Amino acid sequence: MRVFVTRTLPGPALEWLREEGLEVEVHQGLLLPREELLKKVEGVVGLIPTVEDRIDEEVMERAGPGLKVIACYSVGVDHVDLEAARRRGIRVTHTPGVLTEATADLTLALLLAVARRVVEGVDYARGGQWRAWHPELLLGLDLEGLTLGIVGMGRIGQAVAKRAQAFGMRVVYTSRTPKPLPYPFLPLEELLARADIVSLHAPLTPETHRLLNRERLFAMKPGAILLNTARGGLVDTEALVEALDGHLFGAGLDVTDPEPLPPEHPLYARKNAVITPHLGSAGRRTRERMAMMAVENLLAVLKGLEPPNPVV
Repeated sequence: MRVFVTRTLPGPALEWLREEGLEVEVHQGLLLPREELLKKVEGVVGLIPTVEDRIDEEVMERAGPGLKVIACYSVGVDHVDLEAARRRGIRVTHTPGVLTEATADLTLALLLAVARRVVEGVDYARGGQWRAWHPELLLGLDLEGLTLGIVGMGRIGQAVAKRAQAFGMRVVYTSRTPKPLPYPFLPLEELLARADIVSLHAPLTPETHRLLNRERLFAMKPGAILLNTARGGLVDTEALVEALDGHLFGAGLDVTDPEPLPPEHPLYARKNAVITPHLGSAGRRTRERMAMMAVENLLAVLKGLEPPNPVV
């Protein structure tokens, strides 16, 4: 039985698959062209894709009736056609929980980088402009006393809230339904108007696509910061470029729409935008645990067992 893994994974997880007697093929490059994906899935019983791979009905059709499980190396599964998988009886799994702390850490890293203008400061020093200290040089925002508004209060949102409190910030949140949490629940529009920092942690669904459209971006408090470590599609990118020209203090983005963001995109020209290449879970321990979870899910399905982390 053959399994295709769309990227090399850190740690011993793939060796575990081989020890179980499976033939494992791993794509070695950074990019996986669509044509190669369609070719490599032919005849597989299992597939381990990343968020970069669009796993739609065409992929499932090309794989054939032997495909039993799509074990996503991610928490989000918006890159998989779940309805097509249901129709074909293919199990879809993911890796929830494991990347909560790492993603929350990066969210705070982006916040600090934007609020204290860290990237601008590094460029200023490296560019030879640092010739003297001045009281008004690269003034940023003091976090203590600011209000952080969290959109989507799941595991990651709650981990970010805990970290924000350690910095002396007030926390408010919005989600589909209120939760028994020690933070005030606000409707989205009220949160955008009140929060000094808005941090996105909602899943990408048809309902949340471009949740922060132009109207809502400009409804944010003037001088606020936007953080997105969830999915790029939650934000209207072109409208964000406009909002960064005077309305918002800045933005910290680990995800973009499109992703990857083309090097000529005008968002890169905004000095108040800090953009990282989807590093939310990029701690070595976290990424190795994600790989083990994906393999555990895949093996469970192939052995006729219920996977630990099912989606479909």
